[in-house]
Amino acid sequence: MANPRQALGDLLWRRIVIVLPYLWLVLFFLVPFAIVFKISFSDPIVAQPPFTPLFDQSQNFLNWFQGSLNNYLFLLEDNLYWVSYLRSIKVAFISTIFCLLLGYPMAYYIAQSPPTKRNVLLMLIILPFWTSFLLRVYAWMGILSTNGIINSMFLWTGIIDEPIQMLYTNFAVYLGIVYTYLPFMILPLYANLERLDLNLHDAAADLGGKPLQVFRDITLPVSLPGIIAGSLLVFIPAMGEFVIPALLGGLDSLMIGRTLYDEFFVNRDWPLASAVATILLLILVLPMVFFQRTQAKSVEENS
Repeated sequence: MANPRQALGDLLWRRIVIVLPYLWLVLFFLVPFAIVFKISFSDPIVAQPPFTPLFDQSQNFLNWFQGSLNNYLFLLEDNLYWVSYLRSIKVAFISTIFCLLLGYPMAYYIAQSPPTKRNVLLMLIILPFWTSFLLRVYAWMGILSTNGIINSMFLWTGIIDEPIQMLYTNFAVYLGIVYTYLPFMILPLYANLERLDLNLHDAAADLGGKPLQVFRDITLPVSLPGIIAGSLLVFIPAMGEFVIPALLGGLDSLMIGRTLYDEFFVNRDWPLASAVATILLLILVLPMVFFQRTQAKSVEENS
């Protein structure tokens, strides 16, 4: 018979393990978001902090809440913000597709490699994280510049007669985002493809299945959770990316991260910037909810 004190201790420990992640989310996600959401209903003023208080306890209860929807209405009227949102969605979506097209065969190759070689390949995938993110972006600036390695090599081989403008273009933005977030696509795909039973491929081939049919009916369904997880891990940070468009993109590479930075630190309009951040968060929550529902359905089907 189990010791009642030990059973109580185990139950208390399980409760602590469950409560700690929720406490972490409340302190470092829900509370900051509540503050930003509160500021989005304020009005900008020249003061410190640069916004009006949302709650005035000196007023009666009906006038206690002093917020307004002016900031959100302004976002609907000004095309600058919607252009930034749409461009960010476009850049993040296309970058996610490129990461998937490049990352899937790489993850499949790593998953099917021998254990010793697999560890080396995984280390090479993770190795860029050991270097500062800014240093890697600055390195691409040197590579893509008119006097960089690529143009110098093309000029030396005679492929081109004059340098190609690669830096400060949309191409540089896509290249920087794909390079930066490609490991986030490879690792979830590898985790799913590693569990793939190759005997299923042999059985499908014995039954007359062609390679494309085997991939469609066996490999793709097994790797689907990894595709969804990797796509979210790439799309969400790419959506709010600021450094790469600012350093590698041109004047036309306006994304919502740059707009948000300008509102906070250049225009000093914290209420409007908070409204921009709130809508951005809502846009990013939708794919996360979709992923959770997909995961829940897959668990129910497997059970």
